[in-house]
Amino acid sequence: MDPARPIFLFTDFGWSGPYVGQMIGAVRSICPSCPVASLMHDAPAMRPDLAAYLLAACCDGLPRGSVVVAVVDPGVGGERAALIVETPDLTFVGPDNGLLSRLPRTTHVHRIDWRPTVMSSSFHGRDLFAPVAAYLACGKEVAATPLASHTMAGSDWPEDTGQIVFVDAYGNLMTGLRAARINKNRRVLVADQSIRHAETFCHVVPGGLFWYCNSQGLLEIAANGTSAAKRLSLALGDEILIN
Repeated sequence: MDPARPIFLFTDFGWSGPYVGQMIGAVRSICPSCPVASLMHDAPAMRPDLAAYLLAACCDGLPRGSVVVAVVDPGVGGERAALIVETPDLTFVGPDNGLLSRLPRTTHVHRIDWRPTVMSSSFHGRDLFAPVAAYLACGKEVAATPLASHTMAGSDWPEDTGQIVFVDAYGNLMTGLRAARINKNRRVLVADQSIRHAETFCHVVPGGLFWYCNSQGLLEIAANGTSAAKRLSLALGDEILIN
């Protein structure tokens, strides 16, 4: 028997409470040998419009064949569909609310028709998405209907966004802009400041603001040794301009 594919969890649940552990338990109850790892659990809370750009960047470089369970789902229990989205390298399971719409080179989209015997109306991450991921990781089929990718929620969103999609523990501001697309001579305009590019923190004077290509390939604004978020009074969803 082929080994189970690894599963990665991407959610806005945070680390408190039983939620992450119960998702792992749901996977293991179906596929005990399946490796499960947390990609992140502090994705932008209740903001699939921001988390979509972060998800696409964070999954670059994951082992080929992995299954990613992505749950930022403020509409849980409502009319939104549940999806399986395939790219050439990865399979994603999550809600049809735009969260899965920014994945590069999407090849196949399916609406999940399978349902468990018992399903909480408020925790589809545990009762629907994690079990589906486990079945897929073990090579089992799940009842699903093919869809056209352009019918997905968020399919008309821009490829990149200048909004802040994540603020890390250091106060660094991650945007939804792919840094490789931006000339290093250009400046970021925000809060009446013009911020130049630098390769990394040690190339900037203490306290100095700069933008750079972060480890996820996204444009990030930082301040050497202090919080750029506090310096600039920026938060999730705020937008920057490129000059």
